[in-house]
Amino acid sequence: METPVTVCYAPCPIVFDLDGTLIDSAPDIQDCVNKTLATQSVEPLSLQTVRSFVGGGVDVLWQKIIAATGLPPARHADLVGDFMRSYHTATSLTVMLPGVAEALEVLAARGHPLAICTNKPLGPTRAVIEHLGLSGYFQFIIGGDLMAEKKPDPAPLRAAFTGIGADPQKPVGIYVGDSEYDATCAARVPVPFLLYTQGYRQAGLEQLPHLAAFDNWADLPGLVAASVE
Repeated sequence: METPVTVCYAPCPIVFDLDGTLIDSAPDIQDCVNKTLATQSVEPLSLQTVRSFVGGGVDVLWQKIIAATGLPPARHADLVGDFMRSYHTATSLTVMLPGVAEALEVLAARGHPLAICTNKPLGPTRAVIEHLGLSGYFQFIIGGDLMAEKKPDPAPLRAAFTGIGADPQKPVGIYVGDSEYDATCAARVPVPFLLYTQGYRQAGLEQLPHLAAFDNWADLPGLVAASVE
């Protein structure tokens, strides 16, 4: 589902999602989830299952885990608290997706202001991008615990664009992400959305509004250039 082209003049601000877009963090998330489940004598969840639960933030993650495992919903806050104790510093199993650093280097060299808008809490976000050597590329970061709203609400993405100099009422820029949350959020701002197809999305490409899709990070600078006058 393609969206209309919105002209963005160089240097065009670009905001990125994190999990499933810049990094594959699902193995670390799975590890932290299963550590918490072990304290409840619950069988571990598979990587595929945990990956399918990622994207809406920690509260949504645990709502889905509770529904899948039959844990008492009243334990939600305790389970999240236990999970966060290990998740804050969980970086050892997370990897940068191939070609990400090279694409960011090209975009930064062209003068694009870059930011992150993620539903991942800010602490784990900063920990993982520092661990992977990515923090120097981003001038602004919106984590999932900085605002009352989370994606797909447009407020966090608007705040991210504002943080790198866009008009807070009518931001002009590009959002890059991998999921239903990201596509819907971009459409609600609205800004053009570039969809990374190898991430954590559950819906088909045709169901997600996007300007263009890519499965190789080497293609992203060209897609950005084609969207910029």
